[in-house]
This record gives sequence, C-alpha cells and structure tokens, in this order.
Amino acid sequence: MTAKIEGFHHVKFPVRDLTRSREWYERVLGLHVTHEFPDDDGVVRGVGGTVDGVPVALRVQERAAEGLAGFDPVCFSIADRAAAEAWIARLDELGVEHQPLFEATTGWMVRFNDPDGTEIRLYSLTKDGGADRTGEPGYAQRVG
Repeated sequence: MTAKIEGFHHVKFPVRDLTRSREWYERVLGLHVTHEFPDDDGVVRGVGGTVDGVPVALRVQERAAEGLAGFDPVCFSIADRAAAEAWIARLDELGVEHQPLFEATTGWMVRFNDPDGTEIRLYSLTKDGGADRTGEPGYAQRVG
C-alpha cells in the first residue's frame, strides 16, 4: 500500500455564530446542509453539506474564526473569467461586498469575506483573456 493523498475529504470553516454563518453560506454559496453535529450536551455546533458538490462544514470555534479573519485558507475553483464575472454579479445582487475582479497569477479571482472575516476566494481554472503572470514581481515564482 502506498501512502498518498487522494484529494480533499471536506473543507471546514470555523465560525463564531453557527446560525448566522449557516444562513450566509446557504444564501451566498448555495451550501446544501445534509448533516448537523450536536455536541455531548445536545447543542448543534456544526453542520456539513455541499457547495456545488464540494463537501463543506461549518463548526463553532470562536478563537479560530477570529484568528482566520482576513486570511484565505481555501480557494474554490471556478471555470473561467465569465464564471468570475457571474459571481461578481451574484454578489452584487446579494449585497455582499467584494474586491474587484482580480487577474491572478494564472487565472481570474473573486475575493470576499464570510461573516467572520475569513476571505473566500474563487479562482478560475483558465486564464482566458489574461496573461500568465508567473515570475512577475508580486506574483507566484516557480521553484525547483
């Protein structure tokens, strides 16, 4: 047997207020909740489900949520620039503040924050209409 990583099982976001965050992830990202996780005292402090087939969980962890504010622990894949522009339009319709469309190193990126300030990034799989910025100052540099 070879020790190797097969992929991601799920992505878990720490949150301060489960009700508020669940509503936001459902409304903004389309989280479809399939499981609730009650603690030993019976209080539900976590939920799990999917966002367009990607397994996502939310778990009450106040200090971790505060520590991630302003950081981007995960980047979801989107198809291309048209998908990025569609997300910008969706965020505008929902009244969710976001950064302008960003030409990242090898794709297009949409950036916005969840209710706890964790930065959510949507990164395109293609660089249609843009340049590969690898190696330019301020962008990724190849190693090895």
